[in-house]
Amino acid sequence: MYVRLASGRPFAFAGLWDVWEPPEGEPVFSCAIVTTAPNALMQVIHNRMPVILAPEVYRRWLEPAEVAPDRLNDLLVPFPADAMTAYPVSRFVNRPQNEGPGCIASASP
Repeated sequence: MYVRLASGRPFAFAGLWDVWEPPEGEPVFSCAIVTTAPNALMQVIHNRMPVILAPEVYRRWLEPAEVAPDRLNDLLVPFPADAMTAYPVSRFVNRPQNEGPGCIASASP
């Protein structure tokens, strides 16, 4: 499936990152995309979806100081389904060596 904003504009997912410093060895850098319940568009595709952040909350999400998690809960909601679109793509996208516009071309009926 190719999922995007209906406007075609870029968007940002809510994510978390951390660095774990083991007692011995190299630091381990890790990250994760935060998910939420699916909106009406996504629920037919999957039982969850990434949290998509609106540009007006980027600064709040990226606050460098520690923020109590409950102060961000209102951001962890499904993005409005009517602001998104999705369509099936071909299996061309399933091969890692394939790149380019063919990866998002609509699947033949």
